[in-house]
Amino acid sequence: MIELYQIPYSPYCIVIRRILEAARAKFRTLNVPHGDRSLVWRVTRQRYYAVPVVREGRQVLFETDEQSQVIAKYLDSRLNLGLFPAEWEGVQSLLWPTFEDGIEALGFRLNDVHWREFIPRAQQLAFIRHKERKFGRGCLEDWQARQPELLDQLATRLVPCETMLLRHPFLLGDRPLFVDFDLYGMLGNFLFSGHYDLPPTHTRLQQWYDRMSRISLPFTA
Repeated sequence: MIELYQIPYSPYCIVIRRILEAARAKFRTLNVPHGDRSLVWRVTRQRYYAVPVVREGRQVLFETDEQSQVIAKYLDSRLNLGLFPAEWEGVQSLLWPTFEDGIEALGFRLNDVHWREFIPRAQQLAFIRHKERKFGRGCLEDWQARQPELLDQLATRLVPCETMLLRHPFLLGDRPLFVDFDLYGMLGNFLFSGHYDLPPTHTRLQQWYDRMSRISLPFTA
């Protein structure tokens, strides 16, 4: 059985979890405490401490750099999903860094504003410490105060995605590819707290997100 080591609200974990769900693969999730990565450190034999990590038998998969997509490509090959067709290789390689930078950077800030609702009390100190060491003291309060501004920025950055859906049900055509799952994960993190909706002007994106929430793989148009 496939094991997914995850933080449930992590956008990158949501990507992998949705791929596994869509493929109807047998898998189980193991939640990693935000401030304690010892489980991941042990599973990866002291080679990695981030999430997601996937283990299947003796295979332990994790990313080699910020753009590697090792796990998704392994699952694509292992489960024969067709998420990385050769004809779209270059385009997808250009798109997913855009999603994982521009969209994720706003989405996680807006989700983190509501951290008290989904971070267990025992992990809250480690969560705050991690955020403030990376983004500066008072970052969570700053993001909370700037919510309207951040939401406007997110709506603007999603305009190209809305445009890509003008003539097709998925970002690059008539079937979902990896970039669909990648964008789904970035938006899944933004929506995780339950306090937000997708921008109301992006009606095609809303329909696409609902479609991606129910999609099954392998996909037949």
